[in-house]
Amino acid sequence: MPLFRGRIDPRKRHGQPPFEILIGSSSGDTLSHRRLRDRVQGLRSNLATNITGVADAGCDNSLGRIIFADRPAEPALVDGVPCLTTHMANGSGVPVEEVWRTDRPVRSGALGEAVFSEDGEHLFYAVRLGPQPVYRERVRELYENALRFAWERGYTDLVRMWNLIGDITGPNAEGIEIYRDFCVGRAEAFATGAAQFPQLPAATGIGTLSPGIDLCFLAAKQGRTVHLENPRQTPAYQYPSRYGPKSPSFARATFLRGQQTASLFVSGTASILGEDTAHVHDIARQTLETLRNIDVLVGCDNLGRHGVNGYGYAVRDLDQVKVYVRDPEHVAAVREICAQVFRSDSEIAYFNVDVCRPDLLVEIEGVCR
Repeated sequence: MPLFRGRIDPRKRHGQPPFEILIGSSSGDTLSHRRLRDRVQGLRSNLATNITGVADAGCDNSLGRIIFADRPAEPALVDGVPCLTTHMANGSGVPVEEVWRTDRPVRSGALGEAVFSEDGEHLFYAVRLGPQPVYRERVRELYENALRFAWERGYTDLVRMWNLIGDITGPNAEGIEIYRDFCVGRAEAFATGAAQFPQLPAATGIGTLSPGIDLCFLAAKQGRTVHLENPRQTPAYQYPSRYGPKSPSFARATFLRGQQTASLFVSGTASILGEDTAHVHDIARQTLETLRNIDVLVGCDNLGRHGVNGYGYAVRDLDQVKVYVRDPEHVAAVREICAQVFRSDSEIAYFNVDVCRPDLLVEIEGVCR
């Protein structure tokens, strides 16, 4: 059965989602928030803006905050909550925060340049690496320190990672693409820690608007995660050398079991079939292919293939959606398609930033609960 019935017409809207913003847009969009009591219990999260005041609610149980702002800042503890501020807005949009919460008591702290928090079941960790002529050695060191920190505190299941990379497809001082340079350091760190972390988690590697790399991740106690691949796509860690000297180190999604709830964290997903970019130069078809990839990834058949029985989702179940669009002239078309696919109460934020391949025009991530 096809994922989408009929033709999606980018000129026609089927209802404007009440929670939607275009980062870097001057269109005057507003952002509203679904009530926190409607969220699942355990590890939970939401997208919010400073102006709504929602970001400050329940701060005592906040694990961490990722602020998508008009300039970067060093990770810091703000009112005891770890905050990572990354440059993904151009100053004309409303800064968005992603707030991660728990229903357990939280302990937070700082170690060197990193900030963290933990509740005995979950760990949030954030650190920033400033601009480098060549990144691989410093990335390897950054990742090794982060993995060691998680392991020593008993958070042995990596759940979700974000790698926010300035000038992601630009060259380093050696003329190598920065994302490929980054992937070498990350892969070397995971190779060093393979005995402790034998499986790769869900992750996003996406561009930002300032040089440097922001890293943050979630980890959990042992035995709660299942990492998923997509039958439509070659596992990223098996990509051939034409995509770089070291393959990207991530899974397509991670399923996290809770005591009464579960969450499926969908990695940054793009229009890739097998290992190749599909529909080069066609933003509408790339967006639709990306959504098809997500639909297969989160479906009951694929979860069952990975031993996760009794669960299954569709692409329209994706929430806390972040949509990354490379070219500003394509944002409107992507929004039109997404508005017809996602639920009207889904939380969605749009970012005008580079994607990890020069021929990829759009990337989408989110959470199914």
